Amino acid sequence: MIELANVEKIYKNGDAETRVLKNISFKVNDGDFVAIMGPSGSGKSTLMHIIGALDRPTSGSYVLDGRDVSKLSDDELALVRRDRLGFIFQAFNLLPRATVLRNVSLPLVYAEVPAEERDRRAGDALRAAGLPEDRWNHLSNQLSGGQMQRVAIARALVNNPAIILADEPTGNLDTKTGELVLHTFQRLNQEQKRTIILITHEPYVAEHADRIISVRDGEIVEDKHNGNKRVVNDHSHAAI
Repeated sequence: MIELANVEKIYKNGDAETRVLKNISFKVNDGDFVAIMGPSGSGKSTLMHIIGALDRPTSGSYVLDGRDVSKLSDDELALVRRDRLGFIFQAFNLLPRATVLRNVSLPLVYAEVPAEERDRRAGDALRAAGLPEDRWNHLSNQLSGGQMQRVAIARALVNNPAIILADEPTGNLDTKTGELVLHTFQRLNQEQKRTIILITHEPYVAEHADRIISVRDGEIVEDKHNGNKRVVNDHSHAAI
């Protein structure tokens, strides 16, 4: 599904150059659950922006489903983001005065999906994300942090993306709530075969993935299968 080959990213400021990514190469297959881990300034966020078609590499190639994304036009990149990728962020990025259903269905409004179909797909996504139906008509600012993150997960799912990119998704959550959100990713990966790419600076969070790619100073320093994967039992969606 994903193949990066010799990807480099250089930012220029006048005559000064900063190499943020250096010769990055790896593959991610359909149905993988991968954590990209590194400290602040390691280049992991820049790498996520490239995988998410939000930025282009300075050199090297990024192939997604057989297409070299690094060579696509801006309009083509927008279609890739809309149709192939779902994004989840640390800050939730929900509309505070809109209902849960409205927040989740908003990408379908932009895609001009009819209203009845929007509601059906938003409901399916919310069930998959594990948010109880009695919360669906709440405003997003009436929810707990864990519930807001589940809404953000549902919004990422609503267009049925092949890949979910989660950037520090537990950063604003307490440990227990973060565990339950990480279980949601595990369940989506195992039950729905979603491809998950999780960006984090915390080893504890990365340990919930099947594979950990460690990045430091713009380079991959380790790429390993996680034989000690943490598995969380989520007995109560309503609890968060």
